[in-house]
Amino acid sequence: MMKKLVLSCMSLLMFCSPVWAGRDTLVQVSTIDALLGGLYDGTLSIEELRRDGDFGIGTFDRLNGEMMLVDGVVYRIRSDGGVDVVSGTETTPFAAVTFFDAELQRQIPANTDFKGFQQWLDDLLPNPNLFYAIRIEGRFRFMKTRSVPAQTKPYPALAEVARHQPEFEFKDVEGVIVGYRSPAFVKGIGVPGYHLHFLTSDHRAGGHILAFTVQQASVRTDQTNEILLRLPDSSAFSGADLGKDRSVELKQVEQH
Repeated sequence: MMKKLVLSCMSLLMFCSPVWAGRDTLVQVSTIDALLGGLYDGTLSIEELRRDGDFGIGTFDRLNGEMMLVDGVVYRIRSDGGVDVVSGTETTPFAAVTFFDAELQRQIPANTDFKGFQQWLDDLLPNPNLFYAIRIEGRFRFMKTRSVPAQTKPYPALAEVARHQPEFEFKDVEGVIVGYRSPAFVKGIGVPGYHLHFLTSDHRAGGHILAFTVQQASVRTDQTNEILLRLPDSSAFSGADLGKDRSVELKQVEQH
C-alpha cells in the first residue's frame, strides 16, 4: 500500500485515495534516504508507475539494476551490462517519472564533459529552485556508467553496494541520456543536482552516468513545478531512520 504526498509551490497535502499525476508533475516513489538506508523491496508495480509518466529513472526490487523509462518503455540495465525490457508486474522501491514535454532545446558544445555540461546547463535553466527533466541524444566520445546487482537480505546500505558495483566504459557511442536536475532543498527526499542514466541507441548497454564527453549531442528540458511522492506504507519504511544526514553517502554513491 502506498501513501501519496503532493508537494507544490502552493500547498502540502496528504491524500488517502489514489492520485494520478498530470503531465507537469514529477512523481517519485519513496525517498533517496530510504534507498540509501537499504530499503530495496519494491513497493509499486511498473504498470502503476507507467501511469504516472513516460520518462524517468530509478531501480527495481532488491536493487536489481538501473531503470530507464524512455518513450513509455521501461528498461533495466543489468549488473552484467546487458539490457532487458521490463514487464509491468515487476516492482520498484525508488523511481522518479514524469510526462516529458520539451520546452527548451539546445546543441551541446562539442567536447563538453559531464562537469562542464552541468555548469553550461545551469546557466541556461532559468530557475535553480524548480525541477527539470533532461533528455540528451547524440554521440559521445566517452561514457562511463555503472549498475548494481540484486541484493539479498539483510540488505547492506547503498554506499556499501556502490563500493563493489560493476562499471562500464564506452568510446564513440550513440545513445540517449534521461534524468533530472533537482533543487538543493530536496536533500533527503531526492537527489539534489544532476541524476542521469544512459542507454545506447541499440538498447544493449548503459547505466547510471559517472562521466561523459560529448562528441555531438543536443539536450531538451522540461520544467516541472510540482512533485508527488508515493510513500510506502510498510513496516520497513515506518521503522527507517530518515532523520540521519546521509549527504556524504549520497555523494559517494552518485560520483563513484
